[in-house]
Amino acid sequence: MATVELTKDNFNDTLTENDFVLIDFWASWCGPCKQFAPVYEKAAEENPDLVFAKVDTEDQQELAASFDIQSIPTLMVVRDKTVIYAQPGALPKDSLDDLIKQARELDMEEVRQEIAKQEADGSAS
Repeated sequence: MATVELTKDNFNDTLTENDFVLIDFWASWCGPCKQFAPVYEKAAEENPDLVFAKVDTEDQQELAASFDIQSIPTLMVVRDKTVIYAQPGALPKDSLDDLIKQARELDMEEVRQEIAKQEADGSAS
């Protein structure tokens, strides 16, 4: 499956309608972004059951700002409408493959319980 271009108009629908979305925040002038693009495209081809999306931070400044994107490329992984990974930097293919494998294996019920616990601890202090 080819990558999907995300905009503020289709962002929420894409995350709501899909259980597993990888998002590459990038810009055309960014050297590391250009290096990461073929790695990301290859992973999209190898994982057709997942949604691979891209956000052009130049065209979608509002979207990038809403996620406080400070440096690019930034890769974000969203499962069940929950951000489970968000880190800047171009990953080599092996690292991206490993990240996808780990994200697939996550027990999302455990993740939700941990988030709820952290939120409860935060509001108690």
